[in-house]
Amino acid sequence: MTTAPLFLVDDVTALPGPGAEIELGGAEGRHAATVRRIRPGEALVLADGRGGLARAEAVAAGKEALTVRLAAVEHVPAPAVRVTVAQALVKGDRGELAVETATEAGADAFLPWKAARCVARWDDGPRGDKQLGRWRGAAREAAKQARRPWQPAVGEPVTTRQLTERVRSSGAALVLHGSAGTGLADVPLPDAGEVLLAVGPEGGVDDRELELLTAAGAVPVRLGPEVLRASTAACVALGALAVRTGRWS
Repeated sequence: MTTAPLFLVDDVTALPGPGAEIELGGAEGRHAATVRRIRPGEALVLADGRGGLARAEAVAAGKEALTVRLAAVEHVPAPAVRVTVAQALVKGDRGELAVETATEAGADAFLPWKAARCVARWDDGPRGDKQLGRWRGAAREAAKQARRPWQPAVGEPVTTRQLTERVRSSGAALVLHGSAGTGLADVPLPDAGEVLLAVGPEGGVDDRELELLTAAGAVPVRLGPEVLRASTAACVALGALAVRTGRWS
């Protein structure tokens, strides 16, 4: 049995009660009616990306919208341990791939990181805004694909200096580093709060950056003997963290 597809609405709490019929319009309604071809009687889920979920059933389908009948409405609490991925900028579409796979693996937020060895550069202005929009779009679509009640936010790009401030305020901060002496399975994790996971660029984390982050309280950790790409490392690390924090229990 397949999981019901998920479509986004502005605010689940603003929806009428169970039994009411509403129209799902706009881009989501068109996607449901013309791309997914949802038909009367099929189940679907409406979500607002902030934990609100509404189970529903399609009643009628048009070319631009879908009429649905609401059933149960619920709110899914945010995870006790939330993981923010500081993802170094990656050239081409690998940055979007990193956001997409990490979202599916459970990332709760992203910080685009302007690390020293990044080949990709996000300029201030329209070009940088376009790149940021692509990351945000990747997170949004991946969260829908994964049927996640919480959609990860993608913040403004940060420098290493700015990232050190986030390290200081987090419950735990980890920097993936191939030569680290501590494995990810061995580092202590909090029972609640934010875990900051820093993923460097293809060229690795610069020695000076590692010094700054470590001085602020971050712990360099390794995933294992293999070398992973910057675009896939976060996804693998998130899987390990999900097991350790009980997220996948």
